[in-house]
Amino acid sequence: MKYPSPSSAEAVISVSGLSRHFGPKRALDEVSVFIPRGSVLGLVGENGAGKTTLIKHLLGSLKALAGSVRVFGLDPVLDPVGVLGRVGYLSERRDLPCWMRVGEFIRYTQAFYPGWDATYAAQLLEQFQLDPVQKIKTLSQGQQAKTGLLAALAYRPELLILDEPSSGLDPVVRRDILEAIIRMVADEGRTVLFSSHLLDEVERVADHVVMLQQGRVVLNGRTEEVRAGHISAVLAFAQPPGAAPMLTGAHAVTGYGSEWRVLFGGSRTELVTAAARVGARVVEERTPTLDEILVARAGGKAS
Repeated sequence: MKYPSPSSAEAVISVSGLSRHFGPKRALDEVSVFIPRGSVLGLVGENGAGKTTLIKHLLGSLKALAGSVRVFGLDPVLDPVGVLGRVGYLSERRDLPCWMRVGEFIRYTQAFYPGWDATYAAQLLEQFQLDPVQKIKTLSQGQQAKTGLLAALAYRPELLILDEPSSGLDPVVRRDILEAIIRMVADEGRTVLFSSHLLDEVERVADHVVMLQQGRVVLNGRTEEVRAGHISAVLAFAQPPGAAPMLTGAHAVTGYGSEWRVLFGGSRTELVTAAARVGARVVEERTPTLDEILVARAGGKAS
């Protein structure tokens, strides 16, 4: 399931056939991702699926050894100034200068960006309830995340890249961060790549989703289309099978006795047909969440 690749003029990010190995480990395997201007793409997958490696290529930290990477039509390795000057970035590690005060850090960051919006920065400072005289090293993890996000947003970048921005944060802080991102996107139509293992966040924010598994793209499409392309169903058997039924199209099968739950990839007609072949009928069905889809397709827990 894929959404149409935009033209080079429309694509803010264009990755084609990108592969990367670290020794024997395959980090990325012929990954192709296109992000249209003005969209929010959720990049999801288990830890180690390749999400951060892909982001490092987009930022020019890693050079494409196979395939191509273009951001705003530019190679981020050959033209880092042309790319990074238009990108806001917040990582899970949030490497902030702990010896600075919040206000000092804001003024320091402002000096690098001619397009810095001081009024917007002041609004975010108030919205995030940050004290400009407080030293960064004394901030909570959530306050540090908000400080980093303020710095990433205040020069109104054309592209915002967020690598696990909510990791380890409490629900209230995650909500504040998401609301700031949503407001920026809704008001200005900017482009966001949002990497997270918190699938409920991705489901709420992203209009497109790319799912990586062991370095490969296993799902790529509009969020609602990805969900609609899967069915969580309960199958009833007249005679309990001796083992988990082998259902064509099922990504996960759990249960016992005469009732089994399946996560199925395909249409309802295909589900009914596949169930009939193993002597079952569909007695319950619903659209699964992204989290359920990821867990089923990864064969384990979303982490």
